[in-house]
Amino acid sequence: MLVRGLLMLVAVYCALLLVLFVFQARLVFLPDVAGRALMATPERLGLSYRDVQIETEDGQTLHAWWLPHPAPRATLLFSHGNAGNVSHRLDSLRIFHELGLSVLIYDYRGYGQSSGRPSEAGIYRDGKAALRWLVDQADVDPADIVLFGRSMGGAVAARLAGEWPVAALIVESSFTSVPDLAADIYWWLPARRLSRIRLPTLEFVSDSDQPTLIVHSRDDEIVPFSHGQRLHEAAPEPSRLLVLAGSHNTGFLDSAEDYRAGLDDFLAEVISPSR
Repeated sequence: MLVRGLLMLVAVYCALLLVLFVFQARLVFLPDVAGRALMATPERLGLSYRDVQIETEDGQTLHAWWLPHPAPRATLLFSHGNAGNVSHRLDSLRIFHELGLSVLIYDYRGYGQSSGRPSEAGIYRDGKAALRWLVDQADVDPADIVLFGRSMGGAVAARLAGEWPVAALIVESSFTSVPDLAADIYWWLPARRLSRIRLPTLEFVSDSDQPTLIVHSRDDEIVPFSHGQRLHEAAPEPSRLLVLAGSHNTGFLDSAEDYRAGLDDFLAEVISPSR
């Protein structure tokens, strides 16, 4: 009976490894969490916006909102996290507007009203298409663009920062890589070897050369604070680390005063007043 029990445990363990390897995209990309339906629009906040359809290089159509500020200090490209859609980011849109930023926020393929299915290569293409829309359709100079990525979006924003001569990069509540985060969460599994999805934010941050702000909460229950520290250490100078309190998803609200002040100080440092 003991041998049979051990064999059953081994079989369950191996089955779990197989599931994590084959279906890991469903663990990383969560477009249905909180739903794909739009719950509200920036109009609820009294913000002017325009629905935008962005075509990607591989034929997908992304849904986005373009919120031009009447007197922008810069334009922010918002790459959000791995769950929900643009309508779940209204609090952030309000903050960015109050900081004097025009904003383009988009949904990755398979999220919200965007077509397709999410993948690592796909969301990189989506970020590239959104940035290209700002330059080609909104006539925004790349030197006036701030790339902002929250959580999973940090990898997308940081990759773009290594490819485009933008003004600055802000990475909030992000991980160094999926294998690193998986190893922290599933410490009892060979998580690094199982990880087919990489999203190597640390590598991308290291390869960029823009002024960089890393934002992370010490209380983050999903992505340990140590990830933010390592990103800050890898970021090119001048770089800053803005330390918040609060959870992974609400730290920017729980530490609202410090968050706004930190972003405002960083923008004042990296954005020329003449822009």
